[in-house]
Amino acid sequence: MTDSEPTDGLGPYEAVCAHPAGQTTAARQAKTATEYGFDGVVIRTREAAYDAETLAQKYGIDVVRGIEVEASDPETASGAVGNHRTECTVLCVRGGTPAINRFAVEQDRVDVLTRPLRADGDVNHVIVKQAIEHNVRLEFDLGPVLRRDGGERVRYLRKLKKLREVVDYYDAPYVVSATPESHLELRAPRELAAVGGAIGFEDGAIEQGLAEWGRVAARNRARRSESFISPGVELEDKR
Repeated sequence: MTDSEPTDGLGPYEAVCAHPAGQTTAARQAKTATEYGFDGVVIRTREAAYDAETLAQKYGIDVVRGIEVEASDPETASGAVGNHRTECTVLCVRGGTPAINRFAVEQDRVDVLTRPLRADGDVNHVIVKQAIEHNVRLEFDLGPVLRRDGGERVRYLRKLKKLREVVDYYDAPYVVSATPESHLELRAPRELAAVGGAIGFEDGAIEQGLAEWGRVAARNRARRSESFISPGVELEDKR
């Protein structure tokens, strides 16, 4: 599987799960994302069957090959990151425990720490500083706000507000997602912006987090080009 054509990453992207990890095919996720006004989708599911170029041409949306590593401990996660880094454009590690959260933000090979507040996960100033040092984005996972109710929703909102405060304070890199496992769980960018307002995000901040998925994809595509050596260093074409 390959990505569709590169993009400048300025528009909103969503990072979706697809069958078999999700309830909907990659094609249906891409179709619905187009209808909701997204410029691109990152398919998180490694086992999902799709052809990115075909979906891009059919639905007019950028389709990015992603992988979300899910592991029970840092040692297992490290092996998975090493095995899958070259298979995808955007590599994520699913957080939710202190050990996995800390592991993910200390890896230069990881692009995004996803779902860091699920289960007993937390993000403090130590995690954020490591994320900045290793250029790992922290995901604002809005899924529980959209799909839970009562006390669970209130408690998760508090955790999101705390995450926003520490990310704002240190100006840390971040992405935003509704973590949809079905096309029915997709939400339009304006709806996600409304949720962001409840967390205390300033105008435009949610849109920036959605667009960041595309920027990560564009950066990594450029790094895979033959001219790239290291950040800021490229071979010059003298032809």
